[in-house]
Amino acid sequence: MPAAPSSPIPTVLAKLGPLPPRAVDRLRVHLSAVPDSRSRRGRWYPLVSVLLICACAVVSGARTIDEITEWGQRASTDLLSRLGIRRHLLGRRRAPSHPAIERILARVDGDAVDAAIGAYLAERDLVRTGAAAPRPPKAIAVDGKALKGSVRLTRRHRHLLSAVTHAPSVTIAQREVDSKTNETAAFKLLLKDVDLTGTVVTFDALHSVKEQVRWLTQDKNAHYIAVIKGNQPTAAAQLKALPWGRVKVAHTRSETGHGRRESRSIKTVAVAASLGGIAFPEAKLAVRIHRRRKETGRRESRETVYAVTSLDVHQAGPRELGDLVRGHRAVENASHHVRDRTFAEDASTVHTGNAQRAMAALRNLAIGALRLLGADNIAKTTRAIRDDPERAARILGISDTPHPSGT
Repeated sequence: MPAAPSSPIPTVLAKLGPLPPRAVDRLRVHLSAVPDSRSRRGRWYPLVSVLLICACAVVSGARTIDEITEWGQRASTDLLSRLGIRRHLLGRRRAPSHPAIERILARVDGDAVDAAIGAYLAERDLVRTGAAAPRPPKAIAVDGKALKGSVRLTRRHRHLLSAVTHAPSVTIAQREVDSKTNETAAFKLLLKDVDLTGTVVTFDALHSVKEQVRWLTQDKNAHYIAVIKGNQPTAAAQLKALPWGRVKVAHTRSETGHGRRESRSIKTVAVAASLGGIAFPEAKLAVRIHRRRKETGRRESRETVYAVTSLDVHQAGPRELGDLVRGHRAVENASHHVRDRTFAEDASTVHTGNAQRAMAALRNLAIGALRLLGADNIAKTTRAIRDDPERAARILGISDTPHPSGT
């Protein structure tokens, strides 16, 4: 129920669902698996405590290490003790300084942080749905994103490949792409530990590679929808040659908003292997999507997209297929766009060591945790949390009792 105008809780926060009791203090458990590469000598702040401070600050909208430091300075003594920050010799608790946070994030294992956060968000999703046993997501999108702010004279920008659930958009796995290769080489490594049984995996034409699609269907027991373009010339020619003119439109959808009008029409054709099929592994349906888009003050644009899927007519109708293809495109708005606009990721000047990679993982955590609680506008929600560190702690399930490491 929305808060009354006089309520101290902003309306955008009143809309958030409650945090299930089973999710309390689980983030600490997962982050405890991140190895600490620092020497034991002179180590004052536990790695988990520093990562929890960073996580709470980013949920509050922090974009830089300076803003993370300021969040720690605003946190109460009680909250710092719950986060595991112990007292100094004079009896005071002090959050880590800017140099301390920067050094820790620069040396942290980026893959381990991504794995811990992905596991935590997957667990939160399970708790949210009330499922009795783990089950794979219905659909995930595999998409890459460049960290443009990481470019240096002697180094190309860092590139991350992510697996994001369609609804809500939550990053459950992320991996850095080696600068000497491309996204395709990281595809299997990204998904190897994710349970994909029965899941529909969507991706753009770059990942429409036969070997990877065969691995998805045969080894991971998953389904796929693959957009086919020039990198698969035989399959592309076969798809375009199908008698689309004699096929009726199976589903249409129109939308208006944000200064544009868009309509989509979908046609599907079964491609039986006994009749020649399509030169693509496990392909059972061919899909043709025709888009029309009219922005205010501009001419109408048209686009035709061809795809194949391992789903058959009994598993997904034209409307479901259209939603899955559109859901993949929505990932860019729901995740990547938020990271760029709300958290200014592309403009980030954090670049020492693994710090920028760690910050990207923390942004995934903030977006995912808020989405799972029902937030539909991440920017407004983070602004409402910004001035109250306690709210960030509650959203991430920080326990109300002091942690032993903070005593």
